[in-house]
Amino acid sequence: MGIRVLLLVTILLFCIAEASSDNKIFEHQHNQVVKGSAGRRLLPFLDCGGLCKERCSLHSRPNVCTRACGTCCVRCKCVPPGTYGNREMCGTCYTEMTTHGNKPKCP
Repeated sequence: MGIRVLLLVTILLFCIAEASSDNKIFEHQHNQVVKGSAGRRLLPFLDCGGLCKERCSLHSRPNVCTRACGTCCVRCKCVPPGTYGNREMCGTCYTEMTTHGNKPKCP
């Protein structure tokens, strides 16, 4: 009888230890932060290349458009739907980014 109680307590302590270590692993994965940012969390993968290629497919200068769109996508984590317009759907990060000549950078 004493061996059964000792075995039960050992298993219980093992389960508690595993549960607490799993919680620490989850907290570590959940709290990943983008390096060099002010506490922003990692976002799911975004295919900037594919989205920008579609966005710039009808542009008169597709290579220039794709390069600018890629920069905006990486910084803002968003590409507006469609081939033109809808910039406000990505928020102020996308709409307020400008070139050195104070022209809108993001297509």
